[in-house]
Amino acid sequence: MNFYSRWVAQKTPNYDFIRLRFIAFAVTAVLVFGSIAAMAIKGFNYGIDFAGGILVEVHSAEKADLGKMRSAVEHLALGEVALQEFGNTGQDVMIRVPRQAGDERAQMEALSKVKGALGAGYDYRRVEIVGPKVGEELKRDGALAVALAVLAIAAYVWFRFEWQFGVGALIAIFHDVITTFGLYALTGMEFNLTAVAAILTIAGYSINDTVVMYDRVRENLRKYKSMPLYDLLNLSVNQTLARTILTVATVFITVVSLLTVGGEVLRTFSIAMLWGLAVGTFSSVYVGMPILIYFNLRTGKEKEEDERASQAVH
Repeated sequence: MNFYSRWVAQKTPNYDFIRLRFIAFAVTAVLVFGSIAAMAIKGFNYGIDFAGGILVEVHSAEKADLGKMRSAVEHLALGEVALQEFGNTGQDVMIRVPRQAGDERAQMEALSKVKGALGAGYDYRRVEIVGPKVGEELKRDGALAVALAVLAIAAYVWFRFEWQFGVGALIAIFHDVITTFGLYALTGMEFNLTAVAAILTIAGYSINDTVVMYDRVRENLRKYKSMPLYDLLNLSVNQTLARTILTVATVFITVVSLLTVGGEVLRTFSIAMLWGLAVGTFSSVYVGMPILIYFNLRTGKEKEEDERASQAVH
């Protein structure tokens, strides 16, 4: 046994991750089909970005009385006006007003009615007005951005490694993206441009972890040419395990900080990122790696035998 082999035996964990692949595949199937069902049955709670309308963030000088505020705006004939308290002080309220018929002047008139009905004692910290045409364009562009990002990432892995790695990466990213969509559909969290940013960030984080593991697989294919693929994949996961744990811990602390002090605007983004952190790590270890077993990934010994056979023919 050489120095490297002794170091590996002493320093590298020896967990049999690949043994749990069938359980992992079952969990993946439940998550993916459950997410698709949630999207089909419940749909998304589109925010102002996509649905259009008026979003107003107000701060009350005292603790907000939601009942009184609802009574003040419900007789304005503006449709179903939604009020939601956020933050820890009870003084911040988010008001959503449906898109009004007419042009921008009609929206400004609706905003003026809301302000007039609420009266004094409120600080209007944020006002957003989005039309239906802009909302549809943003929805289309957001979907296109996610699709192109996923395909570009898969193509990058395909060209950097082999086609088996590209397909594995595509399946892993699809798992992460579709389950995050499912999270938004199932929980009813507002789906807006921030959600699109969260999904793209999750895809980037997940593929970064997957590429690190794939790179170690490629190195080990050259280094341990006679090692069975099952054992080689397990070794690669174990060798990158410390890096994975440190990365997850660092990102987790950062996202929890955003969730705690980031305010309402970053709340759903932070929740989605925490979910993506979990499913991204899961897919890298239990989806992207074990699926290589079924893609006829050749070991270093098999490649050498193929090369010798090819040279013999010529």
